[in-house]
Amino acid sequence: MSAIHEQAMNYVYQQVLQRLLGHFSREERTVLQLLIQRLIVAAGGIEHIGEYKVLLVHGAGKGSSYTLAFLRAAQLSIAGRAPKSFQLRVATLRHVGMTQTVLDNIHRGYSALFLYDDPRVELLTVENQEVLPFNHLRPVCVAAQDASRRNMLMIGHKNDGDICASLCNDGYLSLGDFYQRVTSCNGGVHALVSSDSPRKQNRYLAWLKRTTRGVISEDRGVRPISLSALFADMDERRAAYYHEIYGPHYQSPLSTSKEHDRRLAYIGIADLAGNTNRIARHLLNDFMGYKPDAFAFRFSRPAYANPLLTAHLRGLQAEVLRGGDYRQGAMSFAEKAIAFLYGKQILELSSIQVGTKEGRMLAATYAREFYNLEEAQLVCLLYSPFLQQGQKLEVFLRRCHPGMLVALPELHKVLQGKPGAEMIQQWVVHTSGLPLELLQHLYRTSLPTDEPCRPHDQSRGQGR
Repeated sequence: MSAIHEQAMNYVYQQVLQRLLGHFSREERTVLQLLIQRLIVAAGGIEHIGEYKVLLVHGAGKGSSYTLAFLRAAQLSIAGRAPKSFQLRVATLRHVGMTQTVLDNIHRGYSALFLYDDPRVELLTVENQEVLPFNHLRPVCVAAQDASRRNMLMIGHKNDGDICASLCNDGYLSLGDFYQRVTSCNGGVHALVSSDSPRKQNRYLAWLKRTTRGVISEDRGVRPISLSALFADMDERRAAYYHEIYGPHYQSPLSTSKEHDRRLAYIGIADLAGNTNRIARHLLNDFMGYKPDAFAFRFSRPAYANPLLTAHLRGLQAEVLRGGDYRQGAMSFAEKAIAFLYGKQILELSSIQVGTKEGRMLAATYAREFYNLEEAQLVCLLYSPFLQQGQKLEVFLRRCHPGMLVALPELHKVLQGKPGAEMIQQWVVHTSGLPLELLQHLYRTSLPTDEPCRPHDQSRGQGR
């Protein structure tokens, strides 16, 4: 970079900073100064700040965007008063349910903050356990979609149709692998910056421990005392969980990168963010171009992580398992979700016609486009008819596929691994969305004894 070009870019960055500060309240400007002090102290002084690299995990929501704006303001403020500023890595976990609206939100925020092409900034995404440069136009990875679909179905069937487990477990369990990859690749980072409250973090760890209870030994020594050890423990629990789900069909994924494994510092700023007003709408909407998305996956609470699809499954559950009304089932969940989301100032669900014909079609389209799942396969998941040697298979056929009742003995033979008609094999594979060898594995599986999602999700998918 020539001196003239560098001077021009510095002028642009200072203009960005002034525009950004124009959206901050007086209280937020005070918080910014406290954040700057915290970063300088963590780096070991202003003379070391230029070599200090911090990581922010961008969950694509308002909270992440708000925190990113503060970190960028801190980076540019330091650059204006010191020879160098800290380096910033921003990483996003891309799951198959992430819509283009969400990706565009991230992109518009990055553009508004002039993060692209800034040599002090690194923008990454992890998809299908691969670290890639962030690109909001990159199509979804087909392998990732297939894996997510398979995991969703297997988790749902193994948990007897538990809606919360079906929609949430795969995403939450992937966090350990994600954190290991984004903290160690490309030379690693020195610190993780987070605005998550200790309560939220402890709630996730409690969920993780509860979900993996019985599949991993809990007397493995003391609790992890470093971030690297914690992330490794999270990933170990994920592997144990999927080994339990898939049994002999489990395939271990690619090992997590260990390019750099320095001891990570943690810079929590929940106490600073908590002193400001509720997330500034003008900062997010006017400056960063944030647009709400009813389909956005929210990591804050498992019960409301994917509210529209959850409402759809509740409607199907009421209709096909209990002989009730789809709208009533969908609305019973939506009313609780809206109350919670209003409390979090997340209003997107209230604008969707949950329970209506149009809302049902919208949710079904989302399931088809992002997870490649048809309604019949979702219904099959809710019934989970293959567990315990097909204990509920006859009930499932009688209520949903009465024309296949005559083939019940043949279906049992196929699920037992005995030779059977090709047509029967194709039917059960298409209806479930799972390959035959996994259906036969489910057939040999007993019902779960633990209910990891129960504390967050009281209405389970049993309804027998």
